[in-house]
Parts: sequence; C-alpha cells; structure tokens
Amino acid sequence: MKSPTFPLLILVVLALAGGAVRAEKADRDKPMNVEADALRYEELKQTSLWTGRVILTKGTIVIRGDRLETREDAQGHQFGLVSAEPGKLAFFRQKREGLDEFIEGEGETIEYDGAADTVKLLNNAQLRRYRGAALSDEFTGHVIHYNNSTEVFTIDGAPAKPGSGTPAGRVRAMLTPKPALDAPADKAALPPLRSSGALSGEKK
Repeated sequence: MKSPTFPLLILVVLALAGGAVRAEKADRDKPMNVEADALRYEELKQTSLWTGRVILTKGTIVIRGDRLETREDAQGHQFGLVSAEPGKLAFFRQKREGLDEFIEGEGETIEYDGAADTVKLLNNAQLRRYRGAALSDEFTGHVIHYNNSTEVFTIDGAPAKPGSGTPAGRVRAMLTPKPALDAPADKAALPPLRSSGALSGEKK
C-alpha cells in the first residue's frame, strides 16, 4: 500500500475529453531557433546557455522563459531546460495535428526532450487545450508530463512534507464536452415547457 504522502498520479488520455491529442508530428524534425539577451556556447559539450527573455521555436512549438539550457546528442536529438523568472512561469505551446487546436502549458521549469518527444512542466504546472480561441480543457498539478508520441500525459499532485503540516497537493481538471454535431437544427420546433402550479405556489 502506498504512503499517504506519495504524489497523487492520474493518467489522462484526451480521447476521453473529445479526441486524442495528436501533436504536430513534423515539429520534432524542425530546426530549433532561440533568441535571448545573452548566450554562452560550449563546442566540446554541444551545450548552450541562453539568458534573458528567452524565446524558443521549433515548428509549431513555442517555449518562453528567463533561462534556457540546450544540448544536442550524437544522434542530433535536441534537449532544453527552461526556467522562469522568480514569481513567474515559463510557457509552452504546440499545435495539434490537422486541427485548429493548441496545447498550452506553464510551469516554473519546463523540460523538453527531443529524443522521447516529451515536455515536462514542473512546479505550479498548468496545461490547457484550446479549440480555436476558446478554452476547452484545463489541468493543474505539481508536475505534468506530456508525451507527443503516445498522445498521453500524466499529472502528479505535490507530495506532503512530513512534519511541516503541509498537505499533499491535489490534481484539478476542467473538461468541456466536445460540441455535438447532431444537435437539433430547429430549436423552435421543440414543445414549450409548461409551468407547474405546485412550484408556482398555486393551491390545488
């Protein structure tokens, strides 16, 4: 049996919320572009440190933060670790495959793994799905792990701190039903509701 302090974990497939998450598959093969106030690059380690108003783009992926560490492995896979300014959150956004829908996320730290095609949002993590400009689904937790390849993400609640009196954090979700395609076209054809005498206070 797991300890009560073990982080609350849920496994979410957005197919349950109206369609599986298919991130733009071409993004993983697109070049990574970064702009910032300053850069430190180490050729031998193939690492870069970007600081100050950092913006990373890779296909439809957009990541923003205050500090970004990037590296590339021998196979050409790219990795990034983004940190936000104190008191703020780093930002992630990606388009869904073939749809006018976007996934957005925020966290104090964001980890991008090009080899596994995953994004991890850590501390005060938030994940949102937009249909067009309208907010559809929203999730919050301590850590959110978003896997583009398997179309699944997981959310951990914050663990309780023994002896501090701080309870474990909870995972929260807001799910909006997908708009129905077979809704009645003529609402006027529906019969009107009749008032109830009992509810209106009339005596029988």
